[in-house]
Amino acid sequence: MNFDIAVMQVFNGVSLFTILLLMAIGLAIVFGLMGVINMAHGELMALGAYMTYLAARFFEHFAPGFMDLYLFAAIPFAFAVTFAFGYVLERGFIRFFYDRPLDTLLATWGLSLMLQQAYRSIFGAQEVSVPLASWLAGAWEPTAGIQLPLNRIFIVGLTALVATGVYLLLYRTSWGLKVRAVTQNRAIAGAVGIDTHRVDAMTFALGSGLAGIAGAVFTMIGSTNPGTGQLYIVDSFIVVVFGGVQSLVGTALSGFSIAQSQTWLEYLMSGSMAKATILLLVIVVLYFRPNGLFATRSRS
Repeated sequence: MNFDIAVMQVFNGVSLFTILLLMAIGLAIVFGLMGVINMAHGELMALGAYMTYLAARFFEHFAPGFMDLYLFAAIPFAFAVTFAFGYVLERGFIRFFYDRPLDTLLATWGLSLMLQQAYRSIFGAQEVSVPLASWLAGAWEPTAGIQLPLNRIFIVGLTALVATGVYLLLYRTSWGLKVRAVTQNRAIAGAVGIDTHRVDAMTFALGSGLAGIAGAVFTMIGSTNPGTGQLYIVDSFIVVVFGGVQSLVGTALSGFSIAQSQTWLEYLMSGSMAKATILLLVIVVLYFRPNGLFATRSRS
């Protein structure tokens, strides 16, 4: 293997890492705060992808001259819709299953099936895709043998921006302080005046919104169908558990290591064998560190 191929493989791993990270951050926040295993998280990603598709269709019909800029409207739109949907979902459905992990698992799995059928009824079973902006077409060639697709470079930059924003929100704002207080000790947080129910709703909405951004990002590299979310939900859960629940840094490092390992293993063997090998390695690590590599301490 020469240097050019190695660079391309690393970049492919980073590209996979970006989508996993956007999905896993939302899962880590929700699972870490509320202990909710949301099996419908992938369908929230699909919702974001479909909202991006609708935004693209809107620009095609009503503002074709601005098609190169539609992503700057579609991504916030996807976030806003999935954020609002997540808030309503938590208030009207999820909150009734707190402290009942098995019921939560089954209920959100059923919800995921319902959402898939809803997408199938509204958008059809066939795949839909969005046009790629002209400024994202092509590739950057730092050297003659290395080509880095511009759309994936944009995705990496967007993911870095979103991840930084989430970090600042959770660790540099009063709302983030409330979230961390509830995560550490819900009873004491409530006793000092924090509205834990509102924190739950807004946190679940934030996690849903991040899944929506992941869906918007996905439209730049693939087509969307009702089962799109299922492509990443299992890998995202593995990233969260492997990195350590409640640890955003652990989630990021876990996502990067898993994405890079999977990319390199797929280069050396088949895709299914690569996934099986990754899963086996994760199981071995969790056997020795059942709380994940970067688990944080919590007070109860």
